[in-house]
Amino acid sequence: MTVLAVILSFVLLLITTLHVYWGIGGIWPGTDQASCARAVVGFRGVDEMPSSFASFAVAACLALATLWPLALAGVFATPFPREGLAATALMIGLVFLGRGVAGFTPWWRRLTPEQPFARLDQSLYSPLCLLIGLGFAILAIREFPA
Repeated sequence: MTVLAVILSFVLLLITTLHVYWGIGGIWPGTDQASCARAVVGFRGVDEMPSSFASFAVAACLALATLWPLALAGVFATPFPREGLAATALMIGLVFLGRGVAGFTPWWRRLTPEQPFARLDQSLYSPLCLLIGLGFAILAIREFPA
């Protein structure tokens, strides 16, 4: 399970880094604010990236989530009880699973029709959210008593 925890944390760290990059004004994978927003935000009519505050807020949440798998795997000491860590990991997993499932619903497709986001969401973003959610669920469930 340590390998799963490290992989999960590494992926979340990469996603956190991207949000910090966008928060400081980065425009990859686009060539300007509008093209980047159409690639990573996708809401109808979007032509600029979210505020720095919003990007940093998401990055902060992701950075915290990055620590959870490592704490569950016992990579570092934590004052929190294992059951609390597991329950929180399960909640984090449910958030990612919910986002992953949402990406395949007609409602979400109507909300986020911009290209290339819509294509990237179905081929990359939503499946990645499902895998992250599954990883958290696996780590959490193995901690609950049988």
